[in-house]
Amino acid sequence: MEELNPFYRLSPFIREYIYSRNWQTLRPVQAAACKMIFDTDKNLLLAAGTASGKTEAAFFPILSALYENPPASVGCLYIAPLKALINDQFERLNELCLDSGIPVYHWHGDVAQSKKEKAVKYPGGVMQITPESLQALLLRRHNLLIPLFGDLRYIVIDEMHAFMRNDRGLQVLAMIEQLERMTGTSPRRIGLSATVGDIDAACAWLSAGSKHETIAPALPPASSLWHIAMENFPVNQSLTEHAEEDSEDAPEGGDPG
Repeated sequence: MEELNPFYRLSPFIREYIYSRNWQTLRPVQAAACKMIFDTDKNLLLAAGTASGKTEAAFFPILSALYENPPASVGCLYIAPLKALINDQFERLNELCLDSGIPVYHWHGDVAQSKKEKAVKYPGGVMQITPESLQALLLRRHNLLIPLFGDLRYIVIDEMHAFMRNDRGLQVLAMIEQLERMTGTSPRRIGLSATVGDIDAACAWLSAGSKHETIAPALPPASSLWHIAMENFPVNQSLTEHAEEDSEDAPEGGDPG
């Protein structure tokens, strides 16, 4: 039945995006994320392999929720460790949101001031930011926090394993808690990682200071498609005859050599 299929719970512009790419079905991580984000109020850890569709898994239901109920500020804050990763994902999300009316902003040291001013003037949708730029906002431009994040609903942390391994991750958690206190919000957290080993430890890390419990959906193991090729090699006839002769000359029950 259609109502049981998470695809039909996604907003029309996302379904059209999927159709346009001739995708036959949602991937397991995407279907699981839709169910968890639509049906619970918990944080979510998506631990799946590279190219498994984790980014879409997080943003398909998040963007659908923001589309159906637009926030009064940035609705989703995306934190990533590298500017290059943000720039790459910025292009992908802009393509995804092209016909939705949902703005996507990126905010780091290489982004033009005019684009940051546009985000301040018309806050909404998704903002992608590095930890360093978020810290600068918290320290030097705290007057912008309410206009920018007063209705913040989701925080997506990409490459979460990179933050868990060092003090930078503790800084990220501290800044998230500070942002929540200063804006009076309690956004759900969605962690994305391809290399988390200890799922329980990762869930505990993501939950630190949060009012929401973290869950990690069980995903089926990635299947592999094997392509087997067979090649024929020509056999020299004289070599074949010699091999038969050697076999016939070997003494019965003996060691052929």
